[in-house]
Amino acid sequence: MSKGVIKKVAGPLVIAEGMRDANMFDVVRVSKERLIGEIIEMHGDQASIQVYEETAGLGPGEEVESTEAPLSVELGPGLIASIYDGIQRPLDDIMKVAGNNLKRGVEVPSLKRELKWNFVPCMNVGDEVETGDVIGTVKETEVVTQKIMIPYGIKGKIKSITAGNYTVTETVAVVETKDGDKEITLMQKWPVRKGRPYAKKLPPTKPLVTGQRVVDTLFPIARGGVAAVPGPFGSGKTVIQHQLAKWAEADIVVYIGCGERGNEMTDVLNEFPELKDPKTGRSLMERTVLIANTSDMPVAAREASIYTGITIAEYFRDMGYSVALMADSTSRWAEALREMSGRLEEMPGEEGYPAYLGSRLAQFYERAGEVISLGKEGREGALSVIGAVSPPGGDISEPVSQATLRIVKVFWGLDSALAYKRHFPAINWLTSYSLYVDNIGKWFEENVSEEWLKLRQELMSLLQDEAQLEEIVKMVGMDALSAPDRLKMEATRSIREDFLHQNSFHEIDTYTSLNKQYLMMKLVLGYYYEANEALSNGASIDKLIALPIREQIGRFKYTKEEDIQSRYDEILKELEIQVAGAFDKEDF
Repeated sequence: MSKGVIKKVAGPLVIAEGMRDANMFDVVRVSKERLIGEIIEMHGDQASIQVYEETAGLGPGEEVESTEAPLSVELGPGLIASIYDGIQRPLDDIMKVAGNNLKRGVEVPSLKRELKWNFVPCMNVGDEVETGDVIGTVKETEVVTQKIMIPYGIKGKIKSITAGNYTVTETVAVVETKDGDKEITLMQKWPVRKGRPYAKKLPPTKPLVTGQRVVDTLFPIARGGVAAVPGPFGSGKTVIQHQLAKWAEADIVVYIGCGERGNEMTDVLNEFPELKDPKTGRSLMERTVLIANTSDMPVAAREASIYTGITIAEYFRDMGYSVALMADSTSRWAEALREMSGRLEEMPGEEGYPAYLGSRLAQFYERAGEVISLGKEGREGALSVIGAVSPPGGDISEPVSQATLRIVKVFWGLDSALAYKRHFPAINWLTSYSLYVDNIGKWFEENVSEEWLKLRQELMSLLQDEAQLEEIVKMVGMDALSAPDRLKMEATRSIREDFLHQNSFHEIDTYTSLNKQYLMMKLVLGYYYEANEALSNGASIDKLIALPIREQIGRFKYTKEEDIQSRYDEILKELEIQVAGAFDKEDF
């Protein structure tokens, strides 16, 4: 085991000498307090170590000891409903040992060692197994069943396997390999900076349905896709991530609070257990893993938290689950990179961020995707990543936002002006985009309606026309517009207020099925087409704008799912009658 001594301490960066036998990314224990650190640079026998705990009081000459293993996470039963810090230390267990304030050098196992889990084998003695094969299951919560998989690099024949109650460290099976017998436990370890392997990556052809109209209709994300949510303070990044965590069609949610305010993380920790999972009626925490790394925690652990979270997410993806990972926010993670880079005296890039910012972001986001996992079964799992970005002052021309946009294919640009108008979700339809539309458009046409893409394009065109007309209205007023343009402005107001605006606190409006979204598009556009035709035949613009049916179209979003078709037919019939009545009598 490589041992050295501290030469220099600079905040979270410790330089130790006498570490020639250590390797890059080895986890080390620093000083007699055994603080956790990781080697991030080697120069001869000098190792630069980022320490994941407070370094106050450390001095030259204190001992540093390498564990000769990279930073890894423990994967097994007990992950779900857990709340971890950035390096997978369970915060509830630390509190029992050290009290309410996080103390240095606390060593607590990531998965509880005393808990016993009921292991149900699905293979027999003599069966041939390889990496990724499922040998049994453990019912972790009412919602999640963990599949116990053969760890990476093991291939052979099952020598023994026994059902029963086991802790995560007890042997449940023995596999006979050419290198000797290998004991299989409920738990396996994986280094966080290395993506978990899979058999094949699939192209994105299915949407991740979220029930949020502005997302599903205008800027959809694919299952296994990546999205960025940049926005200034108070524009609703966290609210959108909560909505997606609750309603997106994902089996498992991994939420990473990376460098966020303590009170914001407290809200998440308090709200998630109380949120009812719409699929099961039980607590959302029964399919959630939380990683809390607040802004006052050591900055180096912030850098690790992103990798810890995505490795846990990949583990569930390998079981064949659809996983949604929320990272809030990658800007704080990039700030941690910048601080460590500055202390290492590296050549700074734009705005002081390290030159490798873009490649590190790419390494993180590229671990998303829909894959066929290792093993004979060929399970299909998906990992979708939604990363919030907090640009200073809301300026998305800064390096983190720009580097992120070069990688992700969905951009939900939040707008504080919309948020201040009480328009939620505050996604700006003029600046946002989704590059998945062409790939997943066929799925919408086959599973919802052949008209889906056509209607979506018409909505977008009207909203873009409105932005141009808005400029004229600001200069010369609404009365200067022609009657068709006034009608267009009214129709787009209906699109904004009745379709894009969604109330996350309303029991019906909080989630909209794809079929209901389709009918809502048909209604808001149906009004525009009917009224436009009537206008060209001489109907009164004032009467068309004042039609009572417009209020019913606006209230359609509050219609229960089982009544939407009948209510849609009623409104359509009434619309035709009222538009026909919008002609002045002298016209006939």
